[in-house]
Amino acid sequence: MRLYDSHYAADKSALCGSYDFITATEVVEHLSAPGAELQRLWDLLVPGGWLAVMTKLVIDRARFSHWHYRRDPTHISFFCRYTWDYMARQWSTTATYIGSDVILLQKGNG
Repeated sequence: MRLYDSHYAADKSALCGSYDFITATEVVEHLSAPGAELQRLWDLLVPGGWLAVMTKLVIDRARFSHWHYRRDPTHISFFCRYTWDYMARQWSTTATYIGSDVILLQKGNG
């Protein structure tokens, strides 16, 4: 197991390995370039590996305007199911949703 956090555990060597399972818990909403960072994590997965993300999802535009989650000034990126379904298509996989906040994506074997 390796830990990487740009503020609290900035050991960049963790970003050079390969992994069976990567989790990003309450992280993606803080990323200024989420597409690039998610692609970096995806590229670190071995075939058959899993990316697990936990973040609150946007439900719709009307709720977004009153959503407490967006009022946190450190939350600069927001995601909905459509976003994760799009990412899954880009990676030739399927997004699996666990409850309301967890997204699982498995890298193909080929």
